[in-house]
Amino acid sequence: MFVRIQTFVVALALIIVLSCGFSSQTSAQQSKVTKPAAPIERQEPVQKKSVNKNQTPKKKPNAAMDPVQDVAGLPRVLLIGDSISIGYTVMVREALQGKANVHRPPTNCGPTTNGLKGIEQWLGDKHWDVIHFNWGLHDLKYLGPNGENLQDPNDPTNHQQVPPEEYETNLRTLVERLKKTQAKLIWRNTTPVPEGAKGRVVGDAVKYNAIAAKIMAENGIQVDDVYGLVKPKMQEMMLPKGNVHFQKEGYQAIANDVAAAILQALGS
Repeated sequence: MFVRIQTFVVALALIIVLSCGFSSQTSAQQSKVTKPAAPIERQEPVQKKSVNKNQTPKKKPNAAMDPVQDVAGLPRVLLIGDSISIGYTVMVREALQGKANVHRPPTNCGPTTNGLKGIEQWLGDKHWDVIHFNWGLHDLKYLGPNGENLQDPNDPTNHQQVPPEEYETNLRTLVERLKKTQAKLIWRNTTPVPEGAKGRVVGDAVKYNAIAAKIMAENGIQVDDVYGLVKPKMQEMMLPKGNVHFQKEGYQAIANDVAAAILQALGS
């Protein structure tokens, strides 16, 4: 009897142990299953900057147009001219650093018709010691019947922006105004038109320079013969394919010439 009871007790104990073990394992599994997942952090979409492929990149400001702070005691020089003069302005300033304050209007002075409109503003109300000036390359170019730029000179419907007769009248008026400043005046003649130039005729610079030379001689004005400097070296100095503008070395050669003319006028 005692043996049976003992066997029963052992069996009962074994059942209890197994039951507890199974319960613990089940609870652990349930714990693993029911454990909430960590929240997923939502990432904001990356905003891409839109690029307009048709947008024209901004051009850097041309240093030639920078205003000049005068150095006290130095003579004041004004350069007047078109894009050719814009191309050598900075180089002239560098050549005359410490010798002169070199200014220019903050614009392309274009043809003589622009000169008549803008001369008062360009001169301002301050004293000028030397004024180095030119008009011509924009006067002799051809426009279309509705003002289209650089048109075929052989088309009878096109015309020069400022014909020779009008050029002479305008230039005389401008010279009279410049003389009133009592500055020493230097006329820089117009540079050559190369073969293949669009909207211009080879040889027209000679015609316009002849008109200007007569006016300068009548008024005792010094002539800076940049045409003569460039003509024999056009292929070396000018840009290719009929471009009326110059390579860097060409502009530097003109700038050296202009600076020398200004120093001569200043008596340096």
